[in-house]
Amino acid sequence: MRVTIAEVAQRAQVSKATVSRVLNGKPDVDASTAQRVRKVIDEIGYVPSARAVGLARGRTRTVAMLAPSLTWPWMGEVLQGIVDTLEADGYGLLLHTLNRGPESLNQFANHVSANAFDGLLVVEPPDALHYISTLYRAGLPVVMIDDRGSHPEFPSVTTTNRQGGADVARHLVAAGRRRFAVVTGPPHFGCTQARLDGFRLALAEAGLTLHPDLVVDGDFTQEGGEVAVDKLVASGIPFDAVFAQNDLSAVGVLRALRESGRTVPGDVSVVGFDDVPLAGHTEPRLTTIRQPLQEMGAAAARMLLSTLEGQPMPDHPLVLPTSLIVRESAP
Repeated sequence: MRVTIAEVAQRAQVSKATVSRVLNGKPDVDASTAQRVRKVIDEIGYVPSARAVGLARGRTRTVAMLAPSLTWPWMGEVLQGIVDTLEADGYGLLLHTLNRGPESLNQFANHVSANAFDGLLVVEPPDALHYISTLYRAGLPVVMIDDRGSHPEFPSVTTTNRQGGADVARHLVAAGRRRFAVVTGPPHFGCTQARLDGFRLALAEAGLTLHPDLVVDGDFTQEGGEVAVDKLVASGIPFDAVFAQNDLSAVGVLRALRESGRTVPGDVSVVGFDDVPLAGHTEPRLTTIRQPLQEMGAAAARMLLSTLEGQPMPDHPLVLPTSLIVRESAP
């Protein structure tokens, strides 16, 4: 059963109007009373309805988006899906990044305090998840895009990372490859482990294993892909396939393999993940796992708009399917 504002008021021994004033940051509430109300809210998990908060705050017909950076290779595709959906419904987009660290977050917090937007789309920024969760518990509608496996308390749109990793392995096995290397993403990203788990599972189904020394930590950058190949070559362990867990690191893998004297796909097959526009312009063109990036942005925007119109938030992530795109780097 949904916890109501009346239950919060009863437990905190205040009126419903006082609870409402605390939730909306009104200054006319005694500090100790406000602290008691917030403590009860945290204890019983009260989340105000989006419609009630919207009525209290006043509608702006603006949605905010918070992202670590706009330089991520797939961010443009996600943004396009968001903007197309919002504009079709008469909403504007207020875009924030965290390029300047705490200063950027403070500027975003000022817009929150000013009630500058009705809801928030977020690509999980480092070290900000607790703050975003606090906003959600206070009644701000929030939807996360690409939840990195963290499964936050608020709704999210993600893709089948584990299945994508498995599809890479099955494709390479079918192509006759038997000595596999993996360049992972950052270890703290949930998608990194999910993609690796799926890859290992599919190899095990084929009676094959992944040599632990051929799994190299990467950072989703081109430079990280180059460094990873240098480590693989230096290990002296032969490999005939590389699964780079995003396309940008795969670009680095291709370059480093070429510099080491290895041909792609003759000596080594290479597969990426994301299918950003760059993947169709590498040499050779990159086989990869397509994430439906525009669809992810559009689905997240639709979910948020539905919530602003009073529909209940879904209680589980929306998972969109990935697909294998075969090109010349791993035919």
